[in-house]
Amino acid sequence: MKVIVVGCTHAGTAAILNTVNLYKDAKVTVYERNDNISFLSCGIALYVEGIVRDVNGFFYCSPEKLAELGVTTRMRHDVTDVDFDAKKIRAKNLVTGEEFDDTYDKLIITSGSWPIQPKIENSGLENILLCKNFAHAKEIVAKTKDARRVAVVGAGYIGTELIEAFEVQGKEVIVVDMERQILPKYLDSDFVEEPTRLFAERGVKFALGESVKSFKGEGGKVSAIVTDKGEYEADLVILCIGFRPNTDIFRGKLDMLPNGAIEVDEYMHTSRPDVFAAGDAATVWNNVKRAHDYIPLATNAVRMGMLVARNLKSDTTRYLGTQATSGIKIYGLCIASTGLSEESAVKSGLDAQSVTFSDNYRPEFMPTFDQVKVKLVYERGSRRILGAQMMSKTDLTPAINTISVCIQNGMTVDDLAFVDFFFQPHFNKPWNFLNSVAHLALPPV
Repeated sequence: MKVIVVGCTHAGTAAILNTVNLYKDAKVTVYERNDNISFLSCGIALYVEGIVRDVNGFFYCSPEKLAELGVTTRMRHDVTDVDFDAKKIRAKNLVTGEEFDDTYDKLIITSGSWPIQPKIENSGLENILLCKNFAHAKEIVAKTKDARRVAVVGAGYIGTELIEAFEVQGKEVIVVDMERQILPKYLDSDFVEEPTRLFAERGVKFALGESVKSFKGEGGKVSAIVTDKGEYEADLVILCIGFRPNTDIFRGKLDMLPNGAIEVDEYMHTSRPDVFAAGDAATVWNNVKRAHDYIPLATNAVRMGMLVARNLKSDTTRYLGTQATSGIKIYGLCIASTGLSEESAVKSGLDAQSVTFSDNYRPEFMPTFDQVKVKLVYERGSRRILGAQMMSKTDLTPAINTISVCIQNGMTVDDLAFVDFFFQPHFNKPWNFLNSVAHLALPPV
């Protein structure tokens, strides 16, 4: 069985490692534009802040490791075309310029994503950077040394982590986002008040609800960022606006969402036989929306990559979908979310309502105790859980995984109110805070 893998970050690496482990007859060839694989871009902010000093630690596999497993590794090669009828790809060696064809029995598309780059005037100025891969990480750290004012465009997870990293490094930071709050995809406005306050106390400036119109420069380098409402000095700009699937060569040949995400079924099949897709290049099944969605997360990617391998020869293991469960730490404040925020649920057309619970997470007779805040979002009629958000100075974020399982299994707030959780004063109160927030949603008898 001849297997070609297009792209090798998280989904590609998972697909390859599991394929060579499961099928002794598999002859795997991977085509990758970069000279490295498996880079954990979620660690870039840790590298910028200086918490992690060796960026090489963000790799969990290598071309050399794949070669040891018998994989033909074609680094610095770009797949430029695919003939699905002939089961043939066209590839280009980016070093020598050589072009050639290769054939496959099974094709795995794990070509990933690329940062969104809007057409903004003067965006080609020096010191306007992206934040995605190994090369970006090294460039950001190198440029940060001489920067004084840093503008972060986009306040999602990556942008928000970079805000803290730059501030800790003593930089003047300005945050620009079209939305009126940070982390808009994951948290409701009432849940970002505390982290926003922590940033403001440390001098971080916000230009929220503003759209970038152009950049100004001096001597070829960026000097200011211009929005529809103001102008802000900056000698380093990081664009963290979001990601789009890296699937242009497959347009018109595979079923896709409008943004280019390749549609896959529950066994990772695309619309063409013997062609699979996974990771940031593909759709996921959103268990809350009950629809195909685009959620580029490493957790989704590694699961999907493993599933591709397991389903290469026959449909053996079904994809269970995702709740987009995630977490972040801001100045010691541990925050996590799963499913939809209340505001996102309403925008999705769901009849959503919520309850919020705050209390000390363990008994007050203990030497220390911190407050935990939990918000539970649920559907009014069915009462099924749609999402949850939580924060505390104590790391209680693993509890959000419990809510993720609840959503995946279609549980209601009434179920959660009486789920069996252990009690031990070191860890919690007789009523676990997950029970307690659900209690607030119980209807009167």
